[in-house]
This record gives sequence, structure tokens and C-alpha cells, in this order.
Amino acid sequence: MSPNKAFLFLALLSFSPQLFFIVSSAAEDNGLVMNYYKEACPQAEEIIKEQVKLLYKRHKNTAFSWLRNIFHDCAVQSCDASLLLTSTRRSLSEQEHDRSFGLRNFRYIDTIKEAVERECPGVVSCSDILVLSAREGIVSLKLMQLGGPYIPLKTGRRDGRKSRVDLLEAYLPDHNESISAVLDKFGAMGIDTPGVVALLGAHSVGRTHCTKLVHRLYPEVDPALNPEHIPHMLKKCPDSIPDPKAVQYVRNDRGTPMILDNNYYRNILDNKGLLIVDHQLAHDKRTKPYVKKMAKSQEYFFKEFSRAITLLSENNPLTGTKGEIRKQCSVSNKQHHEEP
Repeated sequence: MSPNKAFLFLALLSFSPQLFFIVSSAAEDNGLVMNYYKEACPQAEEIIKEQVKLLYKRHKNTAFSWLRNIFHDCAVQSCDASLLLTSTRRSLSEQEHDRSFGLRNFRYIDTIKEAVERECPGVVSCSDILVLSAREGIVSLKLMQLGGPYIPLKTGRRDGRKSRVDLLEAYLPDHNESISAVLDKFGAMGIDTPGVVALLGAHSVGRTHCTKLVHRLYPEVDPALNPEHIPHMLKKCPDSIPDPKAVQYVRNDRGTPMILDNNYYRNILDNKGLLIVDHQLAHDKRTKPYVKKMAKSQEYFFKEFSRAITLLSENNPLTGTKGEIRKQCSVSNKQHHEEP
């Protein structure tokens, strides 16, 4: 919330509680609601949940992909599934941008969409599927071994019609940026400092490709790295110029690599963070207190993580008559109809 809006809220509250309620409700009304599809497609969320479980059984790395999807889509101006659009003769896909390196498994979103379409044709948006599949990817299911919290999320998003590739640099926080820049970009979405610290806890799972790490290893090892961690990193990333197409990576968390937990915060306090942003998070005076608090309490981490994911998922959605409900997640409806 901007300072001007905050001042207005306080002024109205001191004048009239009724007025505060009206303005507050209006300010929070972004068109999203809980269980949006309860009439038009009551089985939608259950279908998405079951598809995520089935896909995870077959392809173990899908949960990490869904978690990255929500970040890369919703952080770039709007949570509208623009990330899922493939390149055309007129428009480059966000998937092709350097900042999207390592994103994969988009075909599994198509699989989920097809299952939902069989039940309710033309009803459920790809942007809602993207958000709900991310939620199911981190939900506390024994099957998935991720250990994350269940996050109630609103639905009712509609899909954008064009790629936002030209906005990626301006909106998407980068692991090599200063922590100030990262805080500012998340802050523009309404996510505060503890929320940012919690979101970066997603680095607790998955892996980081060597292309993102070598600047900390070559030509000289970053002295900020824990000496005990360096031999492992050098073994996994033996080349100063790694092949981006090769499977060369380091697990973000060697202790519990498949579990979303607060071990990440203990690692970065011990200088075992892989990325520059991980190191800065643990040492900047604005973020370190929250890192220490999350390192001590998984409950606190989950609470802040759930809140931050909710805010991220509600970033400037298209609702009402804006956008469309795509027939196919990789192309807009106009392009879909133009296909032979």
C-alpha cells in the first residue's frame, strides 16, 4: 500500500469505521474470489489437484517447475499466464528470454488444461491453472514430500493475449541484482520485506544451473562462500564456461533437496547460499532479522510464505471482461482459430 493510501485509510478510520470498511473492501476487490468456479465448473480445483499428483508420480521434478512458473508469470506486471504463450512471427515468447533460462515442463500445464477442458470446456483460465498447480506443487502432500503449507487461493483470473517479454527486465527480480533492487521490485507488487525473505525460501528446493554460479567460482572463488561448500560446487561446476544445454547444476539445499523447509535459511546464514541474492539476504540489515527468525521457526516461514504467495498470485489480475479464457494455453484464441 502506498503512503498516500495508508494515510487515507487512517484518516477515514478516525472519522468513521463504516467508511473505512467501504473503502477497504473496494481497495481489496480485484475481482478474485474463493471458489470462483463453484457453479460453472465445481470440479475444477479437484481436477487440477489430481492432475498435479499424477504428473508428479511420473515426473518428479514437476513441483519445482510449477513453483517457478507462478513467480515468473505473476511478477511480470500481471498474473495472466503470458508466460505460457509460445513465440509467433510477431511476438517473442517470455520463455525465450535469457531470464527464463531453466524454465521447463510447460507441456504439463497443457496436460492439466486438457483434463479441465474435458470437464468444463472454455470455463477455466490458464492463469488460474498456473496458480493452482503451483499451490498444489507446494501443498503438504505426503506423496510429494515437499512439506509445504496448503494455501487457500482466490480464482477468477482471465488470460492475457500477448507476451510481456519486453517488460521482463523491468519487473522480474534477478539473482544478481542488489538486495535493494529486489526489495523494490517485490515491494511494487505489495510484498513487504518478510514476504520477500519468505518467497526466496523457495530456493530450499530444486537446483541451480552452473551458468548461474560460475561467476562465484571463476576466475577466483568468492571469499564470502563457506570453504566447506566450495569443493562440492567446483565438482558440480568444473568449467568456467559451462554448456547451457548440459545437465550441470548444484542442488540448492544438499540437506533436504526435495523438501520445502526452513533449512535454506540455516544454509545461507552459514554462507552456503548459491546465488548472490542468497548471500545478501542473510547479511543485509533489512532482511537478516527475518532470515534468522525463519531459520528458527518453520511455522513462521510457512506463515509468511503463504501470505507472500497469496499476494504474488493476486498481482494485477485480469478479471471481468478483460483478457480471455484461452482454449489452449500456449496460444491466444485468435491464434488458435488461425491455425489450420
